[in-house]
Amino acid sequence: MLVPMRVILESADKNGYAQGAFNVNAACQVKALLEVHEMFRSPLIVQGADLANGFMGGRIDFINATAEDKKTGALNITAAIKKYGTDTTIPIALHLDHGRDFESCVAAIEGGYTSVMIDGSALPFEENVELTREVVKYAHARGVTVEGELGVLAGVEDDVAAGKSSYTNPLQAVSFFRKTGVDALAISYGTMHGANKGADIKLRKEIVIAVKECLRQERIEGFLVSHGSSTVPRYIVEELNSLGGQLENARGIDIKQLVEVSQYGINKINVDTDIRLATARNLRELFRMNPILKTNPVVGKVFELMEMQRSVIDLRQFIFPIMNTIMYGEVQDEAVAQICQCIEKGVKEVAGTLLAHFGSVGRAPKVNMITLEEMAERYRKTGS
Repeated sequence: MLVPMRVILESADKNGYAQGAFNVNAACQVKALLEVHEMFRSPLIVQGADLANGFMGGRIDFINATAEDKKTGALNITAAIKKYGTDTTIPIALHLDHGRDFESCVAAIEGGYTSVMIDGSALPFEENVELTREVVKYAHARGVTVEGELGVLAGVEDDVAAGKSSYTNPLQAVSFFRKTGVDALAISYGTMHGANKGADIKLRKEIVIAVKECLRQERIEGFLVSHGSSTVPRYIVEELNSLGGQLENARGIDIKQLVEVSQYGINKINVDTDIRLATARNLRELFRMNPILKTNPVVGKVFELMEMQRSVIDLRQFIFPIMNTIMYGEVQDEAVAQICQCIEKGVKEVAGTLLAHFGSVGRAPKVNMITLEEMAERYRKTGS
């Protein structure tokens, strides 16, 4: 059942764990996430980044996707959830990651998303507040959860890039919650976007503790989100490179640190890079073990694109020769089926591992299963 993301975060906060949130760029990735979360009886947060919606809307040049393209992509991701999750009993939130503007958030909501992030972190504080408040007003009227961002994360993810971090000020965070009415806030406390996070990263857990304690003192029920949190498993990187990949200086966040901050108030942990890594490795392994696929008139093009971009792990850069499969889950032959199986296995490997570490296994029954209409009425009555 699709639910507003807020109720999943409420359960995580109340029960003292973090909910993993996993980015998708293909229908088969949605399928894999549903299956692994059902197996572990965990709530599910499916994330489509702003540009992922453009890609799923059929734009290979997704950086130039229009609002209409993004709405089409959002509808395709929503359709995948309904297609593969018809009989599921777990709560599912579909969340827009890094919405770049008001129009992107509207496109996602019109496409069926139950939660949106508006990223105004690059703006001056008051402009960020104004933009976020505008999205909150629109989304809450429809029962949709809103996540904002305060502080800047270093690194690169899609069209989000920064040379260095700017840590979140706890007092500003409280003011941001109060002024915007936002449900959740992505904070900067030492994580980084991308696969090259640097060695020996130390998360500033005191920032998490301070923000959460300030919110409690002000009696604000707000939830904290950790972006740039992929662990970049060393074994996957080594396997990828042994199969022809050329990923250098890949380092992630120590999973022990992520587990620790989940006890201090981080309620949602975003994961994208780990899935990209596992998917790229699996595809390279498939072509190594089944070289006949390299001569396939369709699937062979995927291999050619990967060979041209050995340092690239972004699925969207080499999977578009089977675009109908990516957008709609249509599998026309055995070769394409093998590609999908590789992608699905990578998603399950990463998500299953992290669900166990983050503590959401068996938590699905604890989530308050309400509709967007019921959530909208709750917002109208209480504002939360």
